[in-house]
Amino acid sequence: MEYQFIDDPITGAAVAQFSLEHEVIGPWLEVEVGTDATKLAQLLSAMSEIEEDKQSEITITGSEYSVSFSRGDVTVQTNASMNGVEVLPDALIEENIDFDQQDSSSCGSEDFRELLLSWAKFVRKY
Repeated sequence: MEYQFIDDPITGAAVAQFSLEHEVIGPWLEVEVGTDATKLAQLLSAMSEIEEDKQSEITITGSEYSVSFSRGDVTVQTNASMNGVEVLPDALIEENIDFDQQDSSSCGSEDFRELLLSWAKFVRKY
């Protein structure tokens, strides 16, 4: 999983940029996690519960995105994709244009934990 964190040159906000196959994780970090230390702690705690076999799966639903933890895997997806809602403009649907919308991404738990810790370190300056 390739990513980088930058400061938006206009707003100064933290921005997370990801490779194409994991791009949905960027806006999830920005929108659902942001600089909220409590949210980061909740995510790390959920991961620990899965690793310690206290639960087999945990889903945390946010305002726009959800994250699901299972043994060894983490999936981030848009809430619209969970509900089966298509958000494509009518013009694209009518023209049968193939519009590949990245609405979910998965990765391993260890990579995700490293990502969360890196994000926490990056946004700590805010």
